[in-house]
Amino acid sequence: MIANVLTPVFRHACIPMSIWFYVIFFTFSPLQAADLPGAKDHPLIKRFGGSEIVAYDTKRFVEYDLQTSTYTSLDLDTKKRHYVDPPLHLEGALTRIWYEAAGDTSSLELLRNYRNELTAEGFDILYDSTKDDNATKWTSYLAAFSGLNIQTSRSIYVLYAADTKGLKTLTAKKERPEGDIYVSLITVEWDKNDAVYKSRRGAYAAVDVIEVKPMAQNMVVVKADDMAKSITSDGRVALYGILFDFNKTEIKAESGPVLEEIAKLLKNEPDLNLYVVGHTDSIGSFDFNLNLSKRRAEAVVTALSSEYGIKAGRLTPHGVANLAPVATNATEPGRAKNRRVELVPR
Repeated sequence: MIANVLTPVFRHACIPMSIWFYVIFFTFSPLQAADLPGAKDHPLIKRFGGSEIVAYDTKRFVEYDLQTSTYTSLDLDTKKRHYVDPPLHLEGALTRIWYEAAGDTSSLELLRNYRNELTAEGFDILYDSTKDDNATKWTSYLAAFSGLNIQTSRSIYVLYAADTKGLKTLTAKKERPEGDIYVSLITVEWDKNDAVYKSRRGAYAAVDVIEVKPMAQNMVVVKADDMAKSITSDGRVALYGILFDFNKTEIKAESGPVLEEIAKLLKNEPDLNLYVVGHTDSIGSFDFNLNLSKRRAEAVVTALSSEYGIKAGRLTPHGVANLAPVATNATEPGRAKNRRVELVPR
């Protein structure tokens, strides 16, 4: 097992003095003084002991696709990466830090240490390439690094040109009341005989921290009477208060008020039968979204039947993915309008 040297841990008095020296040296190494001017650690993410910041950038608000499954390919024109499952599409503040580790550090040692530290700090690991039997290590996976406009004391190629046999990736999430925080980690290492783009042997860690502020849920719950009026006048009613996590089918607890109103509508009108239709935005493949929208509709039917006493035979679930948008899918506000559940009389 690789020791976690991101922080000093003085727990066992029987540890030999030589090991204490190793932990203390690599935790408080003066090499940290060589950080890129103006750069600093993110307050929630510690560095690997003895490493220094060699590239740094911050942005107040960006769009970010976070890996949660096996990487498959890269569009070299757009630098957009593709995965087996759609990535998490995030919006928020971005802190990007590249660390250069001291000595003969391996990319695996970096990843293991960061994983241990993130887990200890309450993060959930979303993806770890070392646990993925299907993980690929294509050179093109790092191509996006070659075009970054980032302040660095090394070269923009310290990641792009590294030995891809040592490429490791990890993503993690921590939920917070003030907004969830996500971490993307990519570690690479260099062949010991190759010093073209770097100043010493070792490994690099590219750490992206994305801080997402939850969107204020300001949609007024549609009352049962208003649902009935909309169905009569428009032939349908669109509901935005039935909430799911990204790419998930479990209904979130805060959806209760809307489900209660649907149940009230059906109890008030015992002859009314409905199609429950799930709609998604266009992020991800059509087949994936078609299945996702159908399963979400099924989850609504199950909840109304099991929790509110509505006979399942009165409800028929369907999913149409992104085939019936009510706004553009090119912007997040538009995509938010397209993510909905509609009730249509049967």
